Amino acid sequence: MPAVKSMFDPKDMQFRHLGPTGLKVSVLSLGGWLTYGGTQKGEIVKKCLQTAWDHGINTFDTAETYANGESEVEMGTALKELGWPRDEYVLTTKVFFGTGRKEPNTRGLSRKHVVEGLKSSLERLQQPYVDIVFAHRPDYATPMREIVEGFTQVIRNLNLAYYWGTSEWSATQIMEATQIAEKYNLIAPVVEQPQYNAFHRQRFEVEYKPLFQQFQYGTTIWSPLASGLLTGKYNDGIPEDSRFATNKSFFENTIKELQSPEGKAKIEKVRKLTTIAEKLGGNASQLALAWCIKNPNVSTVILGATKVEQIEDNCKSLQLSEKLTPELMEEIEKILDNKPAAPATFGRDR
Repeated sequence: MPAVKSMFDPKDMQFRHLGPTGLKVSVLSLGGWLTYGGTQKGEIVKKCLQTAWDHGINTFDTAETYANGESEVEMGTALKELGWPRDEYVLTTKVFFGTGRKEPNTRGLSRKHVVEGLKSSLERLQQPYVDIVFAHRPDYATPMREIVEGFTQVIRNLNLAYYWGTSEWSATQIMEATQIAEKYNLIAPVVEQPQYNAFHRQRFEVEYKPLFQQFQYGTTIWSPLASGLLTGKYNDGIPEDSRFATNKSFFENTIKELQSPEGKAKIEKVRKLTTIAEKLGGNASQLALAWCIKNPNVSTVILGATKVEQIEDNCKSLQLSEKLTPELMEEIEKILDNKPAAPATFGRDR
């Protein structure tokens, strides 16, 4: 029996620091949004986690609201059965939306829900702590100082998490939380979980730029494939087994947009991107993920998968990212034709 149990092999995975912290996360991670606990339960969840692990992924993401808590249950059960050493993987969850209960204190970011919501998440996950807990959205009904105090409490006093972060917060809100933490000797957030992909760029590339420059703020990005649009699967309609088909009500507006001139223009761009990907020996999905990986402000790209084959395919984006020369990135930029305009610096940019 070895003195130290180890089950993790990083293979050819890349790892990045989570923002300004010493914590390292795999540049690809696996999340449970719209999949685990919802459309996928039982053995397939464990197989997906194991496949990710076998490809060097050490970071796994969920939230209290995913499938009204069932995502945490399914992923927690899988993690327990897999039996990996707890110090070898990074686990994150999020509080804010609750799990569908009607009692008013079971959602939001009051100190009560931050503490008790996370305790409930840990019970479902069968875990003593998570590495990162996110404020899943800003809470306009709770004073920012109380929010920061709540997350400080779960880290400093209760040992239920090591770090906390934000999700879909504005740069101004993140700055406010950071300033309050500095002023009152509290713990500041270190990472944002925003939507980011080749079709959704403004907030990440422009609004958050000062956060990257001043705080080295980390990011765990979601929807890197634009909910599947960048895979090319919607080029000829909506397949029956696609995310748009299995979650029609959630993606209702997106489905309508596909029929618009703007939506058709996006599909045409995906066709052109697919040609580039195939020339590089890959596919559209891998190119979209590789494009995200090339951004140094991305700490980790969250993958969503219902099949092990999807994870295996997505992991090939690591090799594709190494082939993306500055010239190819510029070619992709011309196809996208959507680079956000930076604010005027009046000749004083560094």
